[in-house]
Amino acid sequence: MQTRSTMTAIALGLAAAVAMPAFAQDAGPDRDGHFSGPYIQGFFGSASRGKDTGDSLRFDTNRDGRYNDVVTLANGADAFSPGFCDGGARGATRASGCRGDKDGIEYGGRIGYDYRMNNFVFGGLVEASKNEAVDRTTGFSTTPASYTFERELKYNVSGRLRAGYTPGGGALFYVTGGGGMAKINHSFFTTNAANSFSENRDGKMVWGWQAGGGAEIMVTNNVSLGVEYLYNRYKDNKYNVAVDRGTAPVTNPFLTGGGNGSNIKLTNSDFNFHSLRATVGFHF
Repeated sequence: MQTRSTMTAIALGLAAAVAMPAFAQDAGPDRDGHFSGPYIQGFFGSASRGKDTGDSLRFDTNRDGRYNDVVTLANGADAFSPGFCDGGARGATRASGCRGDKDGIEYGGRIGYDYRMNNFVFGGLVEASKNEAVDRTTGFSTTPASYTFERELKYNVSGRLRAGYTPGGGALFYVTGGGGMAKINHSFFTTNAANSFSENRDGKMVWGWQAGGGAEIMVTNNVSLGVEYLYNRYKDNKYNVAVDRGTAPVTNPFLTGGGNGSNIKLTNSDFNFHSLRATVGFHF
């Protein structure tokens, strides 16, 4: 099911596409020539997490830095045998269900420069954006208890190249790709009231990349409208949660791995999402 923000972005894109031919009448005869030189753009749309499959948690019970252990009960059974879900827990048990990832709005701005040679356009841009998409993953233990990890992109700054073609009529169709850095916020929630938990935050920006494409049309000699799609992926593997004794007995499963406690992190070390945007630009 599409979220309200996704449908809003689609509506904006369709509105821009419908408006393009009408507004283009105001542009000069050499409309393609305006896709050469510096420009600024703003954009608004949606950031969608898409469908995750198989996300779970991994454990380091002896704190040797390798997250390849199993948290076990006294009888050797897996303490997380109830399993995992690609979402946030609604309660302490798997039966209580999970709410899914959250899609959200995305907005930002960019500056760029294009060079047009015949009908081909080559250029580069630098942009900054923010979105409200949230990724959630939960594990359930036999206690019963739930352990939910959430992450949200606070902002990102990226640089991309783009290459396009102008078939005439003041329209540009392009592909784009590049790298960037993002600040990702993390949160942890649990119904386990016995152990103590501390979040280990790296605090640094993470690296990633973007790729996609779009279309623009000059609606006046200087103003363009467009639509754009981007796939975004950022490497996010530093954040983890340390589990210590708290008020739990020494036989607690988190304490019996030889490390006097355990660390937990996500199996999915990538934060990825899809961007669908409507753009408006001014070309100098």
